[in-house]
Amino acid sequence: QNEEKWDFVLVSNIHEMGSEKEIKRKKFLDELSKKGFTIKKIEDTKLFYGVRAPQHIFWKYQSLLTNPDSRQRNSSAQQDVPVTTRIRVVHFILQNTVTSDLEKLHDLMKKKVFEAAFPLHKKEEITKILKKKWARWRVLFKEQPIEEIRCYFGEKVALYFAWLGWYTYLLIFAALAGLATITAGAIVFSSSQVSKEICDANNTIMCPLCDQNCSFWVLSDTCTYAKVTHMIDNEATVVFAIFMAIWATVFLELWKRERATVATNWDLYTWDEEEEELALQLINNPQHEPRLYQHSYFRSTIVLILALLMVLVLIGIAHALVIYRAVAMALFMQSEVNLLSKHADVIAVMTGAVLHYITIIVMTKVNWHVALFLCELEKPRTFSQRENSFTVKIFIFQFFTNFSSLIYIAFFLGRINGHPGHYVRIAGHWRLEECHPSGCITDLFIQMAVIMLLKQTISNIMEYLIPLISHQLRKKQKPPKKRSVMLGEEEEAEDPCKKHWLRNYELNEVNVFSLFNEYLEIVIQYSFTTIFVAAFPLAPLLALINNVIEIHMDAIKMMRLSRRMVPRKAKDIGIWLQVLEAIGILAVIGNGLVIAITSDFIPVQVYKYMYSPCARENHTSMDCSTGYINNSLSVFHIQDFEPHTKVQPEFNGKQIKECRYRDYRNADDYTYTVQFWHIFAARLAFLILFEHVALCVKLIAAWYIPDVPQKVKNQILKDKHNDLRNGLSTAEYSTEV
Repeated sequence: QNEEKWDFVLVSNIHEMGSEKEIKRKKFLDELSKKGFTIKKIEDTKLFYGVRAPQHIFWKYQSLLTNPDSRQRNSSAQQDVPVTTRIRVVHFILQNTVTSDLEKLHDLMKKKVFEAAFPLHKKEEITKILKKKWARWRVLFKEQPIEEIRCYFGEKVALYFAWLGWYTYLLIFAALAGLATITAGAIVFSSSQVSKEICDANNTIMCPLCDQNCSFWVLSDTCTYAKVTHMIDNEATVVFAIFMAIWATVFLELWKRERATVATNWDLYTWDEEEEELALQLINNPQHEPRLYQHSYFRSTIVLILALLMVLVLIGIAHALVIYRAVAMALFMQSEVNLLSKHADVIAVMTGAVLHYITIIVMTKVNWHVALFLCELEKPRTFSQRENSFTVKIFIFQFFTNFSSLIYIAFFLGRINGHPGHYVRIAGHWRLEECHPSGCITDLFIQMAVIMLLKQTISNIMEYLIPLISHQLRKKQKPPKKRSVMLGEEEEAEDPCKKHWLRNYELNEVNVFSLFNEYLEIVIQYSFTTIFVAAFPLAPLLALINNVIEIHMDAIKMMRLSRRMVPRKAKDIGIWLQVLEAIGILAVIGNGLVIAITSDFIPVQVYKYMYSPCARENHTSMDCSTGYINNSLSVFHIQDFEPHTKVQPEFNGKQIKECRYRDYRNADDYTYTVQFWHIFAARLAFLILFEHVALCVKLIAAWYIPDVPQKVKNQILKDKHNDLRNGLSTAEYSTEV
């Protein structure tokens, strides 16, 4: 039975005898044989080579990496290497075995000498447990068997699922808070004084929304829109934004505690990645000299410049989307189709959001190649250094890809478009879009809703269907039955390994980035959940639903649809923790800006306390925001329109001399009023106050929740004490002898 345990399988096409590929393959396998590897060959439509490492390699590994004091000399301790460690060691040796032509497995795979190399999914007790408790849809709300995941896929994968599970669990609180905010908005605020005024404004005539074919319109037409806006733009949102800033901090602090517990249970505190890498290099080749750390300012400068160029390209794409929306708006407005011209603004925003989603998909592929190229320029020393450097770059690129359009909608839309009679135009022709009369926050809400829903539905379906279909297709390409049967010879007994290896080969390929992709997807989703959450309080709920499905989808992919990942060891989730902390700070800034700049919260407060009837005399009975809408609209005289604006000066049979538009400008010379500067000052003051309060609360939360639980600290303390005590008694015993 022991004979049939193979660590790795190499797959190769059947090459002609004496061909270059066949010679290269033979050289590589000979090198492995020299190192004492057992190799078994099975021929089918492809050649399969089973590889088993000799036991002495693992003994060396154990003696190099165990603590010298606790080294036990008996051989029973030497037998027990976990399967995950075994696969990791064999994988390292396979990747670093050099043939006489100075080629490694990586080069041979590029030259198509070998097609694949993978560890096998074993039929063990643990696989049954994982398939039953984890990799199926029925156990959607059950706890994950993290310990079993670690024993099968290694610490790195287990930490990813532990982190994802923890994040999903804490999302429940954020989702409930978001739902409460929306519910409060729907019940209390959508019928607020401000939306009442918009709905009653039958006589407030607004300026046309485009230059040609657009008539004047009445403010009360936007009644429903106003109600939706006040459902998200109200006092509750401010509280929710502060709550989310605290939530992001608490989530990270609690994760650090969770991680510390896990790291102690799995005995990861003493493990050092660099030490393991050096040990494996020496086991593979005792003459190995370590590659030294290098740093070149010239290289770093080039990488920095290229990264900035890439970011500028991404911002340029956001500009292109802005231009699309301005042009689309103008064209829809002039359209003959009534539906298009009536809802031009909403349609322009919706199609803009879909277009944005498409650019996200395309640019993700581009960003990937650019980030890899920049990584190669840096020449990092170790695998983990390369991974960290790649993570930071790809995250920055993806962040700009996903958020530059949202940043424009949140902070620039409607602030840089001029005023009637003097509009800012693209190429001197198309007017920039304006915010809706009831505020800009709804545009942001629509954009985020469309992108999050599309990202989560389409991307998830693709992520599951593509592996599923490709697995089915690979299964279909079954080889024909052996020739020997046709020749009438007796068929030899089928090798039991053959079926098993073929089944593993039919599964989808995995690579170094398989897990990385999952992290990136969740971290970008975390950005959506925290950064502009004030404009879209449903984000945590969508993220929660997505994650519950995501966990099991990933599990099914890993267990049933993909080859086994090479288990990697890790102490924590690596550089992703710093990325998440950066997002936490961006979230405070982002939400502060959304409330200060995008929402109407500040203008309403300024009006209440400085310009409303309440400010002039004590009206306890009336709502202080009465008259706000009239106050927030400026007057424009029709004779001041630009010459090429074609407008009928009649509306509902009346001659019109003036119309209203959303801004704080004087009626005679269209300069800003004093109230505009009051609001501007209040916005800045609020922003500074909000950010300082939120950051202070974050710091207090970070201080209040210790990173490492007392239990773990005490455990480490006891272990150190016991080791020293044992060392002392050994020393005393040896001096007595």
